[in-house]
Amino acid sequence: MIKLRALAAAALALAAAGAFAQAASAPAATPRVDQRQANQERRIDQGIASGELTKRETRRLEKEQNAIDRVENKAKADGTVTKAERRHLHKMQNHASRDIRHQKHDAQVARP
Repeated sequence: MIKLRALAAAALALAAAGAFAQAASAPAATPRVDQRQANQERRIDQGIASGELTKRETRRLEKEQNAIDRVENKAKADGTVTKAERRHLHKMQNHASRDIRHQKHDAQVARP
């Protein structure tokens, strides 16, 4: 019985150590940034489908989204996304969101 408890305790300790090592080596997570990027890309796709965005506007908006992705990847590179890096990403996303809204609601329409 004592051997069984010792074996179970050792297995539990090993599993916990493995989980800790995996968490320590995993890249920094930015689920809010990722979700917001997906939403903004969906809004751009909707603008293309509805004809609210011209090819030029679409290209510019997608370039802006790619820049945000590059900044996010750079922030994640060291394994930690700091509060300042998150703030910068959110500021970039706010700007991109305003640009998407502005371009979708201006007087220009895509030609068929």
